[in-house]
Amino acid sequence: MEQTNKLRIPFVLCTLLLLYLLFIYLLSEKNSSISKPSSSMVDNSMYRDELEAALDGASMPNKTVIIAIVNKAYTEGDKPMLDIFLDGFWLGENTRQLTNHLLIVAVDQIAFERCRFLRLHCYKLETEGGDLVGEKLYMSEDFIKMMWQRTRFLRDVLRRGYNFVFTLKRKSGTIEYVYKLLWIYLDTDVLWLRNPFPMLTINETVDLHISVDQFHGNQWSEKHQINTGFYMINSNNKSIALFDEWYGLRNNSAGKKEQDVLVDLMKGGAFTRLGLRVRFLDTIYFSGFCQDSRDVNVVSTVHANCCRSIKAKVTDLTDVIHDWKRFNDPLLYNKTMQFRWSPHLGCQNSWRS
Repeated sequence: MEQTNKLRIPFVLCTLLLLYLLFIYLLSEKNSSISKPSSSMVDNSMYRDELEAALDGASMPNKTVIIAIVNKAYTEGDKPMLDIFLDGFWLGENTRQLTNHLLIVAVDQIAFERCRFLRLHCYKLETEGGDLVGEKLYMSEDFIKMMWQRTRFLRDVLRRGYNFVFTLKRKSGTIEYVYKLLWIYLDTDVLWLRNPFPMLTINETVDLHISVDQFHGNQWSEKHQINTGFYMINSNNKSIALFDEWYGLRNNSAGKKEQDVLVDLMKGGAFTRLGLRVRFLDTIYFSGFCQDSRDVNVVSTVHANCCRSIKAKVTDLTDVIHDWKRFNDPLLYNKTMQFRWSPHLGCQNSWRS
């Protein structure tokens, strides 16, 4: 019996030692899991896809990004539309530095390669179905499809602006994204002759600034005929809800471009229902071929709207550049003279073909 007890003592001690070591191991694993972020947390904080990186690279310190969408048709020809678009920034007043915050979104490889060659901020958009490479005549089926693809992309950017950040803060031991994005969308048939930001409200009191075909005197009136060639929008719950509802109507709006559907939403009270504060931009500052600016001394942008083809837009925007050069050349233009824009004959004639 005594011999048996002696044999049990080492066994019991070994068992206790193993239990102690197991306890220490489990305790260390628990502490490690508390102090070390999970793999999913690391992935969320470190992961940056191409679009997020592109937005980050182009953003201003106040998180403003200028976005324009192009395809192959805007990069072709002796003087492509994209080059004319960039000429506006080069020749405009206090506009050259704005190209540092311009993100060109290309819907095909050729447009993307042209953007990269020009050393701009570029992003290649993968589109769903259909050929978006060539010119899409105004109100053609492919044109309408391309406009809806644009709206879908911009909705996705809005969602990212609300859910993702460029700055981080710590909260409850985790990393929380608190980024809000403010961005301007413009068509590439818009010339920036002056920096428009002094004429815009850069804060959260206005959710959406949007250009119009004709300005009727009241910048808050929803009686304007809006156009989506130039708009600035804050990323928030209200604007995301607008884009969700807008894009959600695409399959129930046969024969209508996305701009027409937005007009229908406005007339149906969607802006008011969603609590959106919308400012409609005066054409004296944000003009177009539908209604020329009345004062070249203050005009910021010129949009080739009321026009059917890229060829016509290129012709008439080239005339605008010549007008602008003439206005700024003291040898060609006397400031006491009445300034007149060249007639937009190319765009006027484009509707006859």
